[in-house]
Amino acid sequence: MLKKIFFTLALAATGSLMLKADEGMWMVNAINAAIEQQMHRCGSRLSANEIYNADGEVSLCDAIVSLNFYCTGSIVSDNGLVITNHHCAYADVFAISTEEKNYLEDGFWALKADEEVPMKGSQMLLLRKVIDVTEEVEQYVESEKAKGKTAGIRKISWEFEKRYKSDSPYEAILSSMWSGSKYYIALYQVYKDIRLVAAPPVSIAAFGGDIDNWDWPQHKCDFAMYRIYTAPDGSPAEYSEENIPLVPRKRLRVSTEGARKGSFAMILGYPGSTDRYSGSAKLSLEQNTLRPTQNELRAAKMEIMRTAMNADPSVRLKYSDTFFGLSNMQELYEGETECIERENVIAAKKKQEEQMQQWIDADSSRHARWGTLISDLERTFAAITEIEQVKSVARECLLRNCEMCSASQKVNNLIREAEKKGVKEGETVVGLDYSNFSDKILKDYAGLDAALEKELFRYSLGKFYELMPEEYLGEFQKEIRAGYASTDQLCDALWEQSIFTSSEKFAAFAGEPHTLDEYRADPIYRIYKELNYGEFNRIETKIEGEPGHSALCKEYTHALYRMRLDKGIPQYPNANSTMRMTWGKVKAMKGKDLPKGVRSYASGILDKYNPDSYEFNLDDRQKSLLEDKSCRGKRLPACFVTTNDITGGNSGSPVLNARGELIGLAFDGNKESLSSDIQYTPESNRCVCVDIRYVLWVLREYAGCGYLADEMLK
Repeated sequence: MLKKIFFTLALAATGSLMLKADEGMWMVNAINAAIEQQMHRCGSRLSANEIYNADGEVSLCDAIVSLNFYCTGSIVSDNGLVITNHHCAYADVFAISTEEKNYLEDGFWALKADEEVPMKGSQMLLLRKVIDVTEEVEQYVESEKAKGKTAGIRKISWEFEKRYKSDSPYEAILSSMWSGSKYYIALYQVYKDIRLVAAPPVSIAAFGGDIDNWDWPQHKCDFAMYRIYTAPDGSPAEYSEENIPLVPRKRLRVSTEGARKGSFAMILGYPGSTDRYSGSAKLSLEQNTLRPTQNELRAAKMEIMRTAMNADPSVRLKYSDTFFGLSNMQELYEGETECIERENVIAAKKKQEEQMQQWIDADSSRHARWGTLISDLERTFAAITEIEQVKSVARECLLRNCEMCSASQKVNNLIREAEKKGVKEGETVVGLDYSNFSDKILKDYAGLDAALEKELFRYSLGKFYELMPEEYLGEFQKEIRAGYASTDQLCDALWEQSIFTSSEKFAAFAGEPHTLDEYRADPIYRIYKELNYGEFNRIETKIEGEPGHSALCKEYTHALYRMRLDKGIPQYPNANSTMRMTWGKVKAMKGKDLPKGVRSYASGILDKYNPDSYEFNLDDRQKSLLEDKSCRGKRLPACFVTTNDITGGNSGSPVLNARGELIGLAFDGNKESLSSDIQYTPESNRCVCVDIRYVLWVLREYAGCGYLADEMLK
């Protein structure tokens, strides 16, 4: 957005407000006449009821699915066909891949119904209704208080979810908005027979890899397809061969007209989490203390993984899913750190707090509640800086991305299993039925590479001892370190002595008689066991006093919400995996060093092609098709950018034109606006989308799945 556009509009329950275009992850049930009017000024031809209808009439929301609240998809046929991003389906494609048939590298295409693969444990949710239960919750809390009881969010959620799903075929989920200022129940139809239909190879879906991630232009055809199945009567059901494809209430129509510069673009989806109601004190701790260390540690672990994966295709297959998730988040956090500094976000937060303090001081009742809130936040976050860093170091060094070494959890589970079976202290443990435990451990080992795990552990253990203050080390952690000249020698010794560093050692040990204490004596287990998060949290509670930082942050959100309400400023709650709507325009990025176009083309893939680079390589069929003159001459669109306000969870969200037709899928943001989860950046914010015409081309020309393209276009 090159300049900010404001319109004075009357919004229900909030008076006369100034509503800004582009910014906002608006709750679909809050789309009223004022928002509808603003959208029309931006080019929309849709009414509010066509997007979401509280009276149960069919709307666009009836075609939008949540992939268990980690991604978004949309129904694109009358036979339950769902399209989302490939990176949302990555774990499923990884799960069915083997060294003999690597679907990540080769692609997966079901050419007929019986080739569609059921995804065990997967589910998709369709929103049916959103209900404002704020008054009911407030009455319930007061009633509990009158009985001398407290009602926290878990108790409230349990009570109201039970209440609303007791006489309903739907799943009920309570959501708190603005830290308890408002409460909503969402009713969902939950489908559990989900089958994978199509997924292109990563050379198509993720062309450019993490090198192009958060960048522009991109050329990823980031899509995958599932199909929802139901019982023969149309009701949700577990997998059965008798099930039939879902006949949806609504499916999205596909437009092949494309995204034109300046045209309206709307996104419906399930954004996961934002923190735009946080204050400067919390952000300063994260930005100046926690993130630098986190980014350093994660980047180093990524490089260890990358080296091993590049050297051995079998290691790449084993770790591709782990590396994919780690690299995506790592780039996000590094980019976010840079953007917060470049955009002076902390300074902007402080300015907001100056305005808030003036608003607080202007009213005696507000001053009585929040008079010292901002200074209390500053004092508290300064006090807990060290212990927060301690917790972060423990988590990043020894609990994250070192799978084979999670001995503490493994042993604790084993001990609990033994105790359930009546094994007491001093008694030996022989031949337990480890049905839910050791079998799982041995299966985990099959997906790991011992050499890589040892290198990850070596690095992590060294950084743990380097970064952890001496006073927070456990007695065994100090004792065992003192016995070796270096952490490298310590790592070698631990690797040799521990039963958890290979499946063979674990299986041999577990098959012989041992007491529970002998299990607890494992040296890696003892190191992990002394990472006492409970004690860390008790230290933090003592340091910060009452109220603690969590309670203060909650009050800050309440105060900011009330101030904006009082001043007539339109606002939307932080993203929390509830369905949201955002609108904007197809618009190029701004800046002398940035590409000016709104669209990339498939011909750009050949410009980037490099057979020596995993990220920019192509298989022979891709290369041949792209080199064909008919393809180059048609200037096949690949991706485009919009100003839509999105975040994680929006992956796979449909990008809709002014008539509500599907023109693309959201799959990425841009590195210039990676601080937007904390504060929206209107000048630089962009959403990167795959053009639906590129998807159709891949289905027809590359995959030979024209029947899927035809199904989408019916």
